[in-house]
Amino acid sequence: MTAMVLAAPYGLESTMRFVSAAASLPAVELGIVSHEPAGAFAARLDPDVARRIGGFAQIADALEPDQLEAGVGDVGRQLGGRVDALAGILEPLQESLAVVRQRLGIRGMDPDDARRFRDKAHMKDVLRSSGLPCARHCLATTADQALGFADENLPLVAKPPAGAGAVDTFRIDERSQLESWLRTVAPSHERPLLLEEFVQGDEFSFDSVSIGGTHRFASISAYAPTPLTVMQTPWIQWTVLLPRSIGGPEFAAIHEAGPKALAALGMVSGMSHMEWFRRADGSIAISEVAARPPGAQITSLMSYAHDIDFYRAWAEVSAFERFEPPERRYAAGAAYLRGQGDGSVVGLEGVDEIQRELGELVVEAQLPRTGQPKSSSYEGEGYVILRHPETAVVADGLTHIVSRLRVLLGSEAVP
Repeated sequence: MTAMVLAAPYGLESTMRFVSAAASLPAVELGIVSHEPAGAFAARLDPDVARRIGGFAQIADALEPDQLEAGVGDVGRQLGGRVDALAGILEPLQESLAVVRQRLGIRGMDPDDARRFRDKAHMKDVLRSSGLPCARHCLATTADQALGFADENLPLVAKPPAGAGAVDTFRIDERSQLESWLRTVAPSHERPLLLEEFVQGDEFSFDSVSIGGTHRFASISAYAPTPLTVMQTPWIQWTVLLPRSIGGPEFAAIHEAGPKALAALGMVSGMSHMEWFRRADGSIAISEVAARPPGAQITSLMSYAHDIDFYRAWAEVSAFERFEPPERRYAAGAAYLRGQGDGSVVGLEGVDEIQRELGELVVEAQLPRTGQPKSSSYEGEGYVILRHPETAVVADGLTHIVSRLRVLLGSEAVP
């Protein structure tokens, strides 16, 4: 039996899918470290899954290595005195997990490798020194440094060095915008500001599996529009498309650069999520790489496209370092539903039409409920997932959903 501990600070729906997958592995003794009490955490799980959790520790801050180490040690004692694998899906956890692995002698990514994935400025230094394409950047510790980089690189984006995806990322088109921002948030050595060239083009993800330092699998997803546009436009409804075929010349550059980037950053065994751009001239630029499974329902989309459970695949990679690359049998895509304005969900228009015209393509949906508060997440108030053997059918369906399905927000229910 493999004693595996998952760091799961909060019982979010996405987290619980990974927990359930790990608990389903017959040769795993599973333990959990969480910010939540054991009872509250277990209540979010199927009772059969909850019964398979053999150890549990509640701590106040999983991002603090000393507390995480204490929790993992406590769970290890409950599992018979050892921990063979330590994992977590949240990006901010990865450095703390690596520190604890090193302290307790648990196999897996070490702190230096974890830092290369978490520190986006350091990441780009590593990628550029390895001859890999990425956006020009500057880790500014003074306002003058930031303005000097902006004078030569506008437009640009500003983000925290350890950000995740497009969260806390802002586009800056004019020097005056940056000057105004710097008067409010002045960079320092303790809190530097990461500035990057604003890469214009189509944005994709390159989601992969590595085992023992060997690249074993890749999936490509296309965003429409880009995540930064989604973050800056709270009402816009967006899509992620996994085309059935990803072996054509349009993806040759990322198939070459992606595995090289992972090797340069130190990926040994695990799932990773890389975001990259293709410019109008066909050249590519790697934006960010995370040593974790993809979010925004992309793990589910990969499951539907390949007809396997990628949540379970992640658990097997984490517990046993094993993975059999599947065949990509379908195109799959998600449409994310977001309301305009403020308040709670008061209605949903277009559902009957979508059901009538696209019902045969829908494999999963989470529709907004009346009274549901407006989401603070870029994923919005709900989503619809489609699947079909032909990419064009899925792409057209996603466009139809975001064009015709409307989430109504307000303070009172619509009669």
